[in-house]
Order: sequence, then C-alpha cells, then structure tokens
Amino acid sequence: MSAVQQRTGWIFALFLGLLVIAAARTAYLGVIRSGALRKAASTQQVTDEKVSSPRGTITDRNGVQLAVSEPARDIAADPYLLDDPLSAARRLAPLLGQSEADVLRKLTERSGFVYLARALPGDRATRVMALKLPGVSGTPVMRRVYPRGQLASQVLGLVGTEGHGLNGLEYSRNTQLAGHAGDRRTVSDAIGQPVSITESSPEVSGEPLELTLDANIQQRSEDVLSAVARVFQPKDATAIVMDPRSGALLAVANWPQVNPNDVAAAPAGALSDRAVSFDYEPGSTFKAVTVAGALQEHLVTPESGFNIPAQIQVADRTIHDDTEHAEETLSTAQILARSSNVGAIKIGMLEGSSRFNSWVHRFGFGARTGVDLPSEERGLTLPLSHYSGSSMGNLPIGQGELVTPMQMASAYAAIANGGVLRPPHIVERVGDKAQPDPAGRRVISPSTAASLREMLEGVLKAGGTASEVSIPGYALAGKTGTASKIDPATGEYSKSAYVASFIGFVPAAHPKLLCAVVVDEPQTGSIFGGEVAAPAFGQIMSFALSYMGIPPE
Repeated sequence: MSAVQQRTGWIFALFLGLLVIAAARTAYLGVIRSGALRKAASTQQVTDEKVSSPRGTITDRNGVQLAVSEPARDIAADPYLLDDPLSAARRLAPLLGQSEADVLRKLTERSGFVYLARALPGDRATRVMALKLPGVSGTPVMRRVYPRGQLASQVLGLVGTEGHGLNGLEYSRNTQLAGHAGDRRTVSDAIGQPVSITESSPEVSGEPLELTLDANIQQRSEDVLSAVARVFQPKDATAIVMDPRSGALLAVANWPQVNPNDVAAAPAGALSDRAVSFDYEPGSTFKAVTVAGALQEHLVTPESGFNIPAQIQVADRTIHDDTEHAEETLSTAQILARSSNVGAIKIGMLEGSSRFNSWVHRFGFGARTGVDLPSEERGLTLPLSHYSGSSMGNLPIGQGELVTPMQMASAYAAIANGGVLRPPHIVERVGDKAQPDPAGRRVISPSTAASLREMLEGVLKAGGTASEVSIPGYALAGKTGTASKIDPATGEYSKSAYVASFIGFVPAAHPKLLCAVVVDEPQTGSIFGGEVAAPAFGQIMSFALSYMGIPPE
C-alpha cells in the first residue's frame, strides 16, 4: 500500500470516527436529554405570566370617580447582573421617588431578585425601562388611585401591593371589585424579542360600584369636621349624613383624614371608620329613646308635667341636672328641650326596667345596624338580668350603654321617617344591578314619631340646649349630647374626657335629611354637644339643603 493510500485511509477513518461521535451526540441530546433541553428552551423562550385585571371603579351617586385603576409596573432588579450599582442607583432614584441610598442598598443585596418599587405609575415606569439597565425589569400590574385624595378614604379603604382590598369597601367588596386575572404566554426569539403572544384566558375586569354618597356633601362634611378639629382639638370626630326616608348614606366623614395615595403619612388609627367602629356612651341623645317608649305606651304626652328638683336619688346614686336650679315643673317636651337628667329618669321610671330594656332593643341597640360597611361594632347594652337598683338612674340618660354613631343615626332616622327602623346603606349599584333598599320594621307609630319630631324642635328654640343653631327658613329638630367617658385608670367617669354629639333632621315636620356629628374628647373651647357638635350640624345641613334644592316648609 502506497503512502498516499495509507494517508487517505487515516483521513477516512478520522472522518468516520467524527461522524460516529456526532451521531452519538445527536442521539444523546435528541433522545436521552430531549426532555431537559425542551424544558430549558421553554424556560428561556416561553414565558407564562398572569395579566392583572383592572379593579372596578368606585363612583359616587353622580358618577364622580372615587377609586380607579390605571396601568403600572412592579420594578425589580437582579443585583448580580449590574456592573455599576452606584451609577444605576443614581439614575433610578429620582424616577422611583426614593433616596439614592435606599436604591443602592437594594441593588447591592446578595440576591438574584429584589423589588425596587411596587405599582410604579406608568409614565415613570416607562422612563425606568428606557434606561435599559441590565438586570432591571418591569412587570405590568394595575395601580389603585383615588382621584379625590382624602375624600371618604376610611369608607373606600385601601388595596395592598398584591391587589387585594385591605379595609373599607375595597375589602368588603373585594370579590366584586377585583375581577379575575388572565393568563398570557409569550414566545421570544434567541435575542429575547417576542415573536408571539397568546392569551390562554383573558382577564375579567372587576365590577364597578356606585355609592349613595354625594361627593360634594361628603366634601362639605369633611371640611366642617376639619374646622371643628382646628377649634376644639379633639381626639377624632365623625359625621353622618343620611336620607332618613330610605337609609341612603350621603356622607360618612371622619377626622383625622387620610390620603390613601400616601398612607405612610397617615396618623396612627386614622384608617378606622369611626362612624361604625366607635363605641361610646351616647349621653343625652339617648333621652329621645327613653321618651319614645313612654309616648308609645301612653305613659306620657308631650304636655305631661313633672316636678323636677335639682337632683334625684336612685338607690345609692345622686344624679344632678347639668345646671343648678330651683325645683320646677317641666313638661315632657321641656324635659327634652332642656335635656333634664332628672326629668328623663322620672320618665324612664314610669316605664320600668323591663319595658325600658325592651325599647332599647327595639330601636336596634346592642345589635349591628346591618349597614353595608365593614368592621361595624354592635355596641353594648346591659342585660336586664344585670340591672341593679341604680340602673334606671343612669340608663335613661345615656350612661351605662355603648352605641355607635351609625346606631344613633339609624334610631333617629326611625323618628324622622315616621317610625320605621331600617338598615342604612351605602352601595347603590353593583355593575348594572341596582341594589334594593333594605327592608325596615316599625318600632313606633307615625303619631308617636310626629310628636317626637315636634318636641325635638324645642332643642333648637329659645331655652333649648342648641338654641344658637338655626338655618333661615327651616325648622330644625334634634338633640344634643355631652357624655363623660370612663377613665380606664380609675374605672370611674373622667373629669376631662367627654364625647360631644348632636343628631338632628330637617325639615322638622317632614325630614328629608338627617345628620349626626360625634366629636371625641374636645380639648379646647368647650366640651358641650350644643357648642361643639350642633354648630357643625348646622353648617353641614345648611349646605346640603341648598345643594339638594330642598325648599323650606
């Protein structure tokens, strides 16, 4: 065999060996490793992701947007892919709205994934992505925005970073508002550019909510509470405006206010909706319930006269009227107008503990009103079996029981609307479905309710405890309350902590609006309901009557 033939044979053998190796490698990759390779390719080229659904918009009764969703991005980074974290932090910080030091700390974490910002607004997120920083990515999400800022923030509530409602209506109506996320599959080429996008299941937007709230009445109520806070410096305050004929809530205001777009700046505890969660002793506003039972059972009439000394002894308790006076004779109507403790106790004693206790529960105290707001408290009433000899000396004047502002507003609405107690409500429509007005139950007769309304007018007339409050052209009716709070340190009534309140309606004969104002622990100026809460009632109602075009009677 010649040298040429020998060389040709070696070359042929080499190529044959290489071909066998290539065939074996192909068989190995195509058969043995095929599953793992397909998975790796899919991981690199195919991306499955959830597509956030827009939450339903929340509007007031006139279509004013109170809560909306808008596109945003969660911005994340892989610190291991960043060559110059300091430079990246310097460029990212102003767009993220964070300090350069905070961003640098995140970019230098020993982790392959770190969030830089959650739900960054779309325009800022676009500018972040335009930087094209290695390892920085953005995932599309929806961001909850409250266009009116602080307005009704405790009622609306908040949405967390994962898109779930945390409190308020955002929490209680989360199932309806949230909708359903969709599924999307993106196939990319070798350089990461998408070549196809397929939606295996489209996202379903949440249902919108239309509320009974009126943004303008809500705004006025919040402004008035802010003015009350500036003058009297209370711990907190709440105001409720309602159409007593239907139970529709036109305003549910709280102070201190919270901007849900900047929750971090909110005072501690300010997210609580005090209208439904604040338990307090009602004081003299409860006297209307005491008188209602006695009127309905024909134990008294508005003209019934009572001998009223300056104080009364009930078992081991001595109860005084708020101001010293000589022994006098007052009618039932005058007892309410002047808020006589002695007179209200005498009326309660005519009922007796059993019947009085029955009336307390008939007006809904000790139970939730059923309002469609979350976190409603039920208050606290004394079981009849726990009544002591002195109980009828404090319960008829609003001591010894706990109520919520919503319970008191609901009870007075029954007086205003002719004797029917009905649950207040705030959701008018879900999607395209109108919500029916809740059914009510009669607690007093129309004639008893009419007598009470007429007597409660006296509170705002000469000699009444809120006589300085008036709205020209309108007859007002209502009741003041000034209740001492229990001092937790001593277990006795405080000498410095009070709740000032006023609940009333207008026009008095045929009420179309009701307002309750409750101010917790006013510190300066006054502690009395007639001076702290009643003027606020007048300011809110004066605006609402004009705004809604309700003519004087």
